[in-house]
Amino acid sequence: MSTDDVPLSSEAGDEDTPETDGAGAGADATPVFVWGTNISVQDVNAAILRFLRHFRDPRDAGRVDSVMDEGKYMRAIHRILELEGGESLDVDAHDVFDHDPDLYGKMVRYPLEVLAIFDIVLMDLVARIEPLFEKHIQTRIYNLKSSVCLRNLNPSDIEKMVSIKGMIIRCSSVIPELKEAVFRCLVCGFYSEPVMVDRGRVTEPHICQKEQCKATNSMTLVHNRCRFADKQIIKLQETPDEIPEGGTPHTVSVLMHDKLVDAGKPGDRVEITGIYRAMSIRVGPTQRTVKSIFKTYIDCLHIKKTDKSRLHVEDSMDTDNPNANKTTEDDFLTDKIEKLKELSKLPDIYDRLTRSLAPNIWELDDVKRGLLCQLFGGNPLRLPSGASFRGDINILLVGDPGTSKSQLLQYMHKLSPRGIYTSGRGSSAVGLTAYVTKDPETGETVLESGALVLSDKGVCCIDEFDKMSDNARSMLHEVMEQQTVSIAKAGIIASLNARTSVLACANPTESRYNPRLSVIDNIHLPPTLLSRFDLIYLILDKADEQTDRRLAKHIVSLHFDNPNIVELEVLDLATLVAYISYARKHIQPQLSDEAAEELTRGYVEMRKRGNSPGSRKKVITATARQIESLIRLSEALARMRFSQVVEVRDVVEAFRLLEVAMQQSATDHATGTIDMDLIMTGISASERQRRDNLVAATRNLIMEKMQLGGPSMRMIELLEELRKQSSVEVHLHDLRSALGTLMTEGAVVIHGDSVKRV
Repeated sequence: MSTDDVPLSSEAGDEDTPETDGAGAGADATPVFVWGTNISVQDVNAAILRFLRHFRDPRDAGRVDSVMDEGKYMRAIHRILELEGGESLDVDAHDVFDHDPDLYGKMVRYPLEVLAIFDIVLMDLVARIEPLFEKHIQTRIYNLKSSVCLRNLNPSDIEKMVSIKGMIIRCSSVIPELKEAVFRCLVCGFYSEPVMVDRGRVTEPHICQKEQCKATNSMTLVHNRCRFADKQIIKLQETPDEIPEGGTPHTVSVLMHDKLVDAGKPGDRVEITGIYRAMSIRVGPTQRTVKSIFKTYIDCLHIKKTDKSRLHVEDSMDTDNPNANKTTEDDFLTDKIEKLKELSKLPDIYDRLTRSLAPNIWELDDVKRGLLCQLFGGNPLRLPSGASFRGDINILLVGDPGTSKSQLLQYMHKLSPRGIYTSGRGSSAVGLTAYVTKDPETGETVLESGALVLSDKGVCCIDEFDKMSDNARSMLHEVMEQQTVSIAKAGIIASLNARTSVLACANPTESRYNPRLSVIDNIHLPPTLLSRFDLIYLILDKADEQTDRRLAKHIVSLHFDNPNIVELEVLDLATLVAYISYARKHIQPQLSDEAAEELTRGYVEMRKRGNSPGSRKKVITATARQIESLIRLSEALARMRFSQVVEVRDVVEAFRLLEVAMQQSATDHATGTIDMDLIMTGISASERQRRDNLVAATRNLIMEKMQLGGPSMRMIELLEELRKQSSVEVHLHDLRSALGTLMTEGAVVIHGDSVKRV
């Protein structure tokens, strides 16, 4: 530091001098330097003290308040002392740079020494304010001016402070780390003084300290008198946008201590500020020789959630100490929340949100409304009896190639909290749920989370759903209804949470959707899985000159600025994210009496439609799963308006959304009516009735034309006779199916293409 700065330590006021003396520094004392550098401890001490005492946030400049007389960090220290809960002070590195760039440079280059001085100054300051305060307050630095990419960490960064961003992929269990050891003499039972751990080593006393004993090599470690601290090792993987072309993601180990343990969960995208360290590795456990290659890791100082373009999950883990900078954050957020509440009162907020979701994709308004409902979500319900109902909405998009299904999927993945994107062919059953592997650190068998568990409380996007193996698809049954993943492998029996919304998209089997076939025949998905989707949208590519012209104009306009295009009002991405995050966190709508009545009435109406006049069999147009879907959709629509009560208009819109999806996916083309049996069983009620009629007609024809035990008759002849009698077109495969039913009843025997009555 320059000589101009030295007098400032004494000029800062009379009360500043004792702290500088506390670190062994006075105006006439011999300067103490950090070993190997020209950094004076006294100068750093004085600079830190000035920063803590006198730094004021520029955002507070306009406010007139009695509290504003003291600096930002003095207020934070007073708050920690009042609450007596915080054991750390979060310091924004940008504030240090604005106040004293020289101190910032020293802190980044020599973090171990400067942070030790920081802690000493802080504790001296606390002792002056509150002499009886006993807890140790630690300084946690965050928000460095520049963050380093994981693959750009070099040997030159070792022992320096770095900031890196990435996704947590693995968390070890909490490891107790020895801090203070106590030994007992086996001869006389004397307990030694606590021995501090120095650089990972404990020096065992060779001789008993008791005068009367003095036994040699008789000391043993007493575990329950030692002091331990929590430690955890997490694996951080770089985010996909930082991986170069053709590269694979790099990982780094991060060591978490004390309060930082369990601050991040697998799947979280975080920014970690810490010290890059290197550690020697022994050739063998019994040899003292070490390898020439060192193992690197990051000693974590601070962890916070990043990626503001994503929604925040309910349990915020922005910092390990949420009270640290709460006041300034609250002041900053109050204005933002007011703006969001004003937005929610707009009459066209529903349409505006729809337009704001993937604005580069043309039309598909009803699909976007369904996806919006998925982002907002319903309320999960847990009854006193223990039964629970999910609040997450599952959506399936089926359609022709080139209808922007994957684009919608990618957009939702970027927007959703803890979103995981996976493709059908590239996903195995264990990759989706959980797999057992050996921990490289300890060699133990551990459970690794798969895509569905990592996207807990988020959205799991699955592309090419139809190409997924049956084994992987069967894993989704439990996840989509019970929202858990049960594992029983390699001696590990566990049930993991997978409270995730599933957004899947699939192509029809023949690439193009065949409207004459049902959804089941088109995409070859099991009916049990299809019935778990709340909304199934068909996105078809129909040739229509007007539509084609408007779509072409829209796509072309994306590539150049067209002054003739009228810009509709849409929310920018940051506002949309903030709006959805606030609604998910603070709005928990409940059904009103009128809405509950409307739900009941509408459901009964839907069921009534199945009683077609003149039909002996009832067609099922809705099931209990549909009414649960309707409740979830209604709650999501109420959340869009920031309403705590679900109103009738929300229920009406939920019915409309469900019917739009059902008319596309569950319409029986023979009758033109909605038939839920198509989704539930793959066969519509009209088709089932047609098959029954054909079996009855075939039975009557065989009874009439063939004698018991008489000669056999060829299938072609039988088909011709049936066609003469029936008004409906009958095909050979229909006849084979009918004869198969009669054969199971024991009425006929089939030999090749001939039929014999028995």
